[in-house]
Parts: sequence; structure tokens; C-alpha cells
Amino acid sequence: MTTILLAESVTVKFGGVTALEDVHMDVKQGEFLSLIGPNGAGKTTLLNTITGVVTPVNASLKLGNKDISNLPTHKRIRLGLALTHQIVRPFKSMTILENVAFAAGFKKVRKIIPSLITLNRSLEKKKAIEFLEMVDIAQYQDQEVSKLPLGVLKRLEVARALAVEPQILLLDEPLAGLNSQEAGKLADTVKSISKQGVTIVMIEHNLSEVLRVSDRLHVLDNGRNLAQGEPKAVMNQPEVRAAYLGI
Repeated sequence: MTTILLAESVTVKFGGVTALEDVHMDVKQGEFLSLIGPNGAGKTTLLNTITGVVTPVNASLKLGNKDISNLPTHKRIRLGLALTHQIVRPFKSMTILENVAFAAGFKKVRKIIPSLITLNRSLEKKKAIEFLEMVDIAQYQDQEVSKLPLGVLKRLEVARALAVEPQILLLDEPLAGLNSQEAGKLADTVKSISKQGVTIVMIEHNLSEVLRVSDRLHVLDNGRNLAQGEPKAVMNQPEVRAAYLGI
């Protein structure tokens, strides 16, 4: 498979603390890769470095055949990255549909004049409904965000990310805070999205769901690469079990 994202020699320091040291990660087009490791391993820092939120000491980052190492975040997003957050941050003054339609109209709001003279939002709303159906919350489209439970908001976060039509969907602990039933259903939904050809990189601590839905694992420990490969094979490695499971 073609490599769609390549991160090489990623080193990040916060003050005197090294958060990532010479980390390498590649993502193949169309695969579902889970990025795992114990708390403090550097997983979120790596994704934030890829999106440009964190400035590394050193890193070579490529999206497809483009070097994105020195690009600002908004240009990386336009090239095809979308990141969801563990703590959901929807626009509370909008309905579910309006939240996703706003994201779907990202091309129109790049410049002020076209966004002001284009009043018709029917295409964006049509696309938004499609994304809401993909994450199975279309029935909530007209409801206010503030009145909905976490399980629905987690799915909304995924729908908003999909609405910018990314090459790669980066998910930061999408199952966090959900009960086992909700987590299993959302993991199934994410897997279904992956099967539709969307490349996914997911940080997640729910190991049972990670093993069930991932194509490949990449393990970090103390800011360094520890292992990568097929899920069961990786989890059978003694060093991974020691670092991640404490056994």
C-alpha cells in the first residue's frame, strides 16, 4: 500500500522535558492504525506535531508527496488532515446539523467575500446529513447540542471532522468517557468509516476495542517507538506487555 503520511525523526521538548525522541511513524493509504501506549507516552503530542499545533525540535513530515513540516496548521488541514479531540468542543449555539454544515462549508469561508455573497447553504446541509448518517446520529440533526449526551457528541465530533473531507482522520481517544456498550458501537462505526476508504489514525486506551477494529498498531513508550505491526503480534511482544499492561 502507498504511504500517505510519513513522520520521521520527530523530537519534541517542553522546557527540559523530552516528550518525543526520534519517533518514526508511517501510515498507509486506507488503513486503520491505532497509536497506543501508557499515559505520558507522547501519543497526543505526536498527533499535535503532525497537525502543527506543537512545534518540534526536529521533524520531517510528509502528507502524500508534500512536505508539511513547516506549514501552519490551517494549511495542513486544507491539504487533508482532520483531528478530533478527546474533549468535544461543538458550537453550542448551533444544532447538530448546523455544526456539521458549517464544517462542510470550509471551502466557502476561506475568503470573506465569497462567503458573504453565497447565501445558499443547501449543498452544505445535504452533505452534513450524509455525514450524520455515516455516524448514525441523523435523527438528532435539529436538536441543540447542549441538550445531547456525550455519546452523541462524540459522534458529532467525528462527523465534523469528516465534513472537511480529509485524506486522514486523526482521532484522539474517541471512546473515552463512554460505557462499554457505547464504546463498542462507536468503534464499529469508526471501523465502518475505515472500510469506506477513509485512512484513520486513532489514539485509544480501550485495548479490547483497539484490538478488535485496528488493522495495525504503533506503540509508543516514554516518547519513543516501542513496536508496530499486526495487533495480536504486537501485543504478544514481552516489552509491549510490560510497558502497556504492566505484566
